[in-house]
Formats: sequence, structure tokens, C-alpha cells
Amino acid sequence: MKNNFDEVLVKVTEFLQNEARTETVVGKEFKLGEFTCVPVIRVGLGFGYGGGEGGDDKHGHGEGGAAGAGFGIEPLGFLVTKGESISFVPSKTSHGLTAAFEKMPDLLEKFIATKQEEAVVSN
Repeated sequence: MKNNFDEVLVKVTEFLQNEARTETVVGKEFKLGEFTCVPVIRVGLGFGYGGGEGGDDKHGHGEGGAAGAGFGIEPLGFLVTKGESISFVPSKTSHGLTAAFEKMPDLLEKFIATKQEEAVVSN
């Protein structure tokens, strides 16, 4: 059985380097007034491969193989800069548990600030 998995992997890698870029999915960085907007994407990739051979006196010898691959590209949003400040603007809004996890850093920061203020006041 000829194994050309390495060749396929090289071709897929070359394709991803050339095509799975932000510029080819959602465009290049652009200016909007005082703001600079940089598109952000997510690229996911998965491979699977299997093969085998065997036989017996009754059925003879056999071999086989299979491979599969899949990938997805999703626009996530924009990194937006103005002067020295930078923020992320999502291209879609989150719901449910995802939205709660996205708010956790802000909530944790507020909680820590409140605890620090309480410590200063009590001293």
C-alpha cells in the first residue's frame, strides 16, 4: 500500500499558509476615523488517518487505508486601536454560558478592586 500522507499534509499546510489568512477571509487592516481596525479570525483544523492489511488462507491478502481532514475559518471580530488603547469588538454577540465566561475577566477585576478598596478603608 502506497502511503502518501506526508505529501497530502505538505499540500494542506501550503494551502493554509496561502489561503487561511485574515486578509483572504475578511480583509486587511483598515482605518475608521481615528481608529485602526484589524480583523481577527479563528482557524480550526483536524486530520485522521488509518490503514491496515491482513489476510488468511480462505480470503487471501488485503489492504486498505483512508484519510480525512476538515477545517473551518470563522471571523471573530476586530482588534480596534486608538492611540495607545486597544480593545476587541466581536463580530457577533454571545449568549448563555459563553457570554458569562467572556464577562469573567471584567467581573474579577472589579471584585479585586473592591477588595483592595475595603482593605485600604479598614487600615
